[in-house]
Amino acid sequence: MPTVSMEDYLKALYHLESRTPRVSTTALARWLHVAPASATEMLRRLAAWQPPLVHYTPRHGATLTPEGRRLALRIIRKHRLLERFLHDILGFPWDAVHAEAERLEHAVSDEFIRRLAALLGDPAYDPHGHPIPGPDLHLPPVTDTPLLHAPPGVPLVVKRVSDRDPGLLRRITELGLHLGQRLIVLERTPYDQLLHLQLEPGGGRAVVGPRLAQSIFVQQVEPPITPPPAAPLEAHR
Repeated sequence: MPTVSMEDYLKALYHLESRTPRVSTTALARWLHVAPASATEMLRRLAAWQPPLVHYTPRHGATLTPEGRRLALRIIRKHRLLERFLHDILGFPWDAVHAEAERLEHAVSDEFIRRLAALLGDPAYDPHGHPIPGPDLHLPPVTDTPLLHAPPGVPLVVKRVSDRDPGLLRRITELGLHLGQRLIVLERTPYDQLLHLQLEPGGGRAVVGPRLAQSIFVQQVEPPITPPPAAPLEAHR
């Protein structure tokens, strides 16, 4: 069985592959907060595993093999179900569940996760809006986009948020933002790229900087349909 460190690398490679077809050693080392030499050595180990878990070419980066992808999705399923359990059953705030799940995901068995999923009602998303792979390890494609790139004046809904920085999650909460929040970008200021948001319903406002806006993912939604006022009834003659 792969070690805890190997599973961490596989999961990191899966996340980074969503941004680039081949993951560089530098990007991998930065994601995991390790030295590039350590990342290089681990990639060699993963490539030499039987069956190989990555395709790795020095100076050309790495990609997951089908087996490496399967193992990555397996640990991601454990992680996100554990986050759901910690949040929904144990009452952990959403800015604390990621670190707790990181510690637990390597220790629980597949049978534990099967029973946990059944207990939770087989949820489709974790507390941050990330889809949870099903028992078949299928993960639907992500169709949202960072708030940073959203056009002004378009009705949007918050679909998910990055879970890697607890401070960002606390700031999102302080601003009154949450999953399912509807909003419109009113203005993007030049130079500093601050986004002025109109929150719906209720008419609140919020100002979000570029770092935070890069960590909030939204989808365009249809504006609510307001029925026309009813025509006055004609008086009976």
